[in-house]
Amino acid sequence: MPTKNENAFTRLVEIMDDLREKCPWDKKQTIQSLRQMTIEETYELADAITEEDWKGVKEELGDLLLHIVFYAKIGSEQQQFELHEVITGICEKLVARHPHIYGDVKVENEEDVKRNWEKLKLKEGKKSVLSGVPQSLPATVKAMRLQEKAKQVGFEWDNKEQVWEKVEEELQELKSAVVSREANKMGGDIEKLQKDVEDELGDVLFSLINYARFLQVDAENALERTNKKFIYRFTQMEQQAIQQGKNLNDMTLTEMDAIWNTIKQQRPNK
Repeated sequence: MPTKNENAFTRLVEIMDDLREKCPWDKKQTIQSLRQMTIEETYELADAITEEDWKGVKEELGDLLLHIVFYAKIGSEQQQFELHEVITGICEKLVARHPHIYGDVKVENEEDVKRNWEKLKLKEGKKSVLSGVPQSLPATVKAMRLQEKAKQVGFEWDNKEQVWEKVEEELQELKSAVVSREANKMGGDIEKLQKDVEDELGDVLFSLINYARFLQVDAENALERTNKKFIYRFTQMEQQAIQQGKNLNDMTLTEMDAIWNTIKQQRPNK
């Protein structure tokens, strides 16, 4: 007898069939037209996760599931693949990449699992340990994924103290690049000097993301939490300035900073 999950999934597939046949908007969609909407839905899910908004997570997962079924429907129409092939493919991949569950491989911890996963991917034909990291990923997420993959072959610092030393080293190189740019602003190759600063700043950010991994912190999520905190405090500062009959444009930094600190003290983590 079908389970609730099976019944719900079958209903979604049937609704998608109806919409593709009868709805003018749904009939018009292609994988290209859906692409940006899928990206937006993924970010909406990420926002809900950051906020630990379980109701939002449930809703956004539904939206993403709809997109998956939608792509599969178009794939079927184009005679490229069927929905059951998508599901069977991921099932077979999961079984093949978990020989410690479905085979006789022994693992001690999650790190062993990750290392085995990367080894299996190379056996499947991947040309590099770093393959599989999408080029279009946000830079912070991409840096984390690259570092995590490199770790699986032992390209990793031993401890967080070593990583912090690297952060400090990169900071010094950034400071030197900035000093060099300022000293040669009138006579040097300003484009090259600016590129040097950009390169060194990139190295600092990359090393800080590496440090975040050693602290077991999601750097992307940490930065997004700070973004949200800044938005909250800034908009509160705008409102308080209005209540005082002032405009931020006419206030000094000292005056704005005083309001900012009051808001920060009232809700330090918001």
